[in-house]
Amino acid sequence: MQGRPTAFRPAAAVRACWRLARAVVHGLHGLAVVWLRFPRLDASARQARIAWWARKMFAVLGIGLDVRGDFRPGAKLIVANHISWLDIMAVHAVCPQARFVSKADVQAWPVIGRLVGAAGTLYIVREKARDALRVVHQMADALATGDTVAVFPEGTTGLGHEPLPFHANLLQAAIATQVPVQPVALRYADARHAVSPAADYTGTISLARSLWMLAAAQGLFVRVEVLPAESVRHADRRALAAHLRQEIADALERMEERPAAAVHHGQA
Repeated sequence: MQGRPTAFRPAAAVRACWRLARAVVHGLHGLAVVWLRFPRLDASARQARIAWWARKMFAVLGIGLDVRGDFRPGAKLIVANHISWLDIMAVHAVCPQARFVSKADVQAWPVIGRLVGAAGTLYIVREKARDALRVVHQMADALATGDTVAVFPEGTTGLGHEPLPFHANLLQAAIATQVPVQPVALRYADARHAVSPAADYTGTISLARSLWMLAAAQGLFVRVEVLPAESVRHADRRALAAHLRQEIADALERMEERPAAAVHHGQA
């Protein structure tokens, strides 16, 4: 495992505090929009707000966005590798209509839980094996009505070098509704690391600790590579899970072989 940043120069600490203060203000602004504006907005206007808010949050944290590829229109199941709690925002920055399946614990997170819920998130209790079946039915209903749903089949966060094994259960929703799947490869990098230790959210790292590491990082950016959508016709869910994991692993390997595109930092 790469070393985690534990000490910072005074200037870096001041910069991190400034970024975190702005992130809190931006988060509260998002809550105000959800409470006061969302009830009067249609789906398109809500999605525009979600994309703007996600991109702005990356900007205030000093994190750039390097996006490649395009999402197919219409219903689809997005399948991505999982590194950080920021992954949902990274996808929402370019695909704000995505309804994520997230662990139920997120609902209790201050500010973030309310904002994630406002984006139509579906929650799963991972400690209960039978809860996956309930969520699969919810996903299938959403996909059948034309929604975009997004999942992290690893079920937990990894370091970002390569995906962990994919669980296949949630993929059944796409197979049952014959909706295409679209893999997405995510990677956090910086000027010194192809896989930045600042984005580490594994083990016992708390949300507060993760926030500090991200805000203190220099030159951090997230790569979002949208891979071609694929048909699930006649697919076996376990074989599909293994195939999608390999597609994402190959994309992550290619990232190390090429420089980043022009990174968009937004207007901070």
